[in-house]
Amino acid sequence: MELDRLERMRTWQQRYVNQKKYPGSVLLLHSGGSEMYFHSAGLRNIEENLPFTRDTLVRLFSMTKPVTSVAMMILLERGLFHLDAPVSEFIPGYSNMQALVPGATSIDQTEPSRSPTLHQLLTHTSGLSYPFNPGFVPEAMDKEGLLFRPDQGPLAGMVSRLAELPLAFQPGSRWEYSVATDVLGRVIEVVSGRTLEQFLTAEIFEPLGMKETGFRVPGGAGNRFASLYTPLAGDAMVLGAAEPSTESLRLTDSYAGSPFAQADMQSGGGGLIGTIDDYMKFAEMLRHRGRYGEGLIISPQIADFMMKNHLKGDIASLGPQSFAEQPMEGMGFGLGGAVVLDPAQARCPGSAGDFSWGGIASTFFWVDRTLDISVVFLTQLAPSSSYPSRPELKALVHGAVSG
Repeated sequence: MELDRLERMRTWQQRYVNQKKYPGSVLLLHSGGSEMYFHSAGLRNIEENLPFTRDTLVRLFSMTKPVTSVAMMILLERGLFHLDAPVSEFIPGYSNMQALVPGATSIDQTEPSRSPTLHQLLTHTSGLSYPFNPGFVPEAMDKEGLLFRPDQGPLAGMVSRLAELPLAFQPGSRWEYSVATDVLGRVIEVVSGRTLEQFLTAEIFEPLGMKETGFRVPGGAGNRFASLYTPLAGDAMVLGAAEPSTESLRLTDSYAGSPFAQADMQSGGGGLIGTIDDYMKFAEMLRHRGRYGEGLIISPQIADFMMKNHLKGDIASLGPQSFAEQPMEGMGFGLGGAVVLDPAQARCPGSAGDFSWGGIASTFFWVDRTLDISVVFLTQLAPSSSYPSRPELKALVHGAVSG
């Protein structure tokens, strides 16, 4: 890595702050297991003029998904299920499913459907959706409040209610970003006999030393928990009817009174809070193929399996109709994260085999085992589709690679 070129990232972070696109951010890069770059810029709380610091706690949102997917791999390698098992084996409410017929003009135009498999849930090909996607099923999810917000617990009840709706399509026929990982969180509870929080803490967080990662703001954290901002006039999560606000950084959730302070929902798809150093420990474990120190979270073979492309081609070839934060051409999907197949087709510098994912508050991480690097970027601006920070950051990092 060329150190002077790494400094370009400092300018880039500050530019986003100066232009009032992001309130602040932290960026951490490891190369060969050693810290090569860290920088913080801007504020975690504009109203109180509090700086974004290394120990700032953020909403990880969908960066929870790779963590939950690793938890599934832990159970998989213990022989407790196989990935072609239908989710109905663990959650009986998914036994007699219906799916919208192709070209449906209303939500009651359905046909019988098989239960999605665990593999389809892991790869977002299950037929489930998100309220912010287009279509009749997302509209029904929004109307019924099937959002998996931190104040909507417990998990079991929400997952059962979700099964009452039809699937958006027959499992395996399309790719659509969805609450599937939340359903997997419930599968983990059923199989392990523990709550999702208990399982993640014992099997991942404690071994890796992720002491400030969990489903609610840690006691005593106070104003270290960053505020969440949006450039939209309405709900930052309602993307279909989004309208720009007169403010580029409108406060939408403060540390004071946030639902994350007393969360009772353990959302495996988007519920975690954490710090940049905590998440780097998780990313480095993936880069080390499941290893940490002298131990293993998952075996190297299972880690490799998880980070391969599990689709027949790229995401674009499966006709996605869902919200997209990044190009789907040249991008495959593993178990819980995206996999670069062809950087040229993805129109973003990278290495074939990069494993990555982000969250709706514009957070992002990736692991590049070809270049032996791990990168974690945290900010708090929703939605993540507001600015092209992810491809810009990847170009900056690859622009600093000297060989």
